[in-house]
Amino acid sequence: MSVPPFSVLDLAPVASGSTSAQALRNTLDLARRAEALGYRRYWLAEHHAMPGIASSATAVLIGQVAAVTERMRVGSGGVMLPNHAPMVIAEQFGTLEALYPGRIDLGLGRAPGTDPATARALRRSPDALSADDFPEQVAELRGYFRPDSAVTPAAGNEPPVWLLGSSGFSARLAGLLGLPFAFAHHFSAENTLPALQIYRESFRPSPDLDRPYAMIAVSVTAAESDERARELAAPQALSFLRLRQGRPGPLPTPEEAAAHPYTPLEREIIRSRMESQVVGGPDTVRRQMDALVERTAADEVMVTTMVYDHADRVRSYELLAELYDLEPEPVASPR
Repeated sequence: MSVPPFSVLDLAPVASGSTSAQALRNTLDLARRAEALGYRRYWLAEHHAMPGIASSATAVLIGQVAAVTERMRVGSGGVMLPNHAPMVIAEQFGTLEALYPGRIDLGLGRAPGTDPATARALRRSPDALSADDFPEQVAELRGYFRPDSAVTPAAGNEPPVWLLGSSGFSARLAGLLGLPFAFAHHFSAENTLPALQIYRESFRPSPDLDRPYAMIAVSVTAAESDERARELAAPQALSFLRLRQGRPGPLPTPEEAAAHPYTPLEREIIRSRMESQVVGGPDTVRRQMDALVERTAADEVMVTTMVYDHADRVRSYELLAELYDLEPEPVASPR
């Protein structure tokens, strides 16, 4: 089996007892280390009004990460386009592409990435709350990048555009537009294979891409042993549980996760959630990851790791890089 490129998806997790400022400093540190380890891309995710995630100002953070790295591609995983005026996103990413030519990716999603009240605050108008016009928004956004556009500095500075999704809608649209597609396997595993099939079957070659290019985002917790990895993954599971219950908060400590009085239903929710994650020592991680890549035929794997301690998060990425002999090198995004 050939080894696909590996990349990083970062939500800038805010740990219990810490601050968003520290989370952002951790992001810059992890980005430098990820580049040295040989990861291809470093994407930041847009979420709002979530105490445990500090990556809400995605374009700002992308610029900071690009400034402290040299070769790695940096982008959005993704910008939730219905939250924004397309022209504003074109200006932001045209600026980033002008500053860091050939290193910026623009990943676009159609979900709000937040609760309805915050979505209304972001969009300022109830008429803009629907994601049904996402194809039109994508077309409008890309129009601002045309060389004859009057939008400065977007004109002539279009970064590679990706569509992101957790269902078949964006998969089909990415295929029809001939764009690369990134699927959120880390929180929608049951839809992974159907969506990838839709994408590949609907793909039409375009000036951007002559063949389908599919990336999957996977939650990975790697440690020195299976037992240690399960311990490190427990806070993320409790955090997800609280989010499902409408009580989002900072990432709990391992001790807090171990002491939580889980009900049988909560244990079942967590068990179901963990089934799609890669958690374990080196041998377990390699076995689970190889099986997932073979099953999905993914062209690239984007790894997200949410653990309490920053050093443990860095070590997880180091272990994965060691397992797959990743090496840093200049790479170009598929176009």
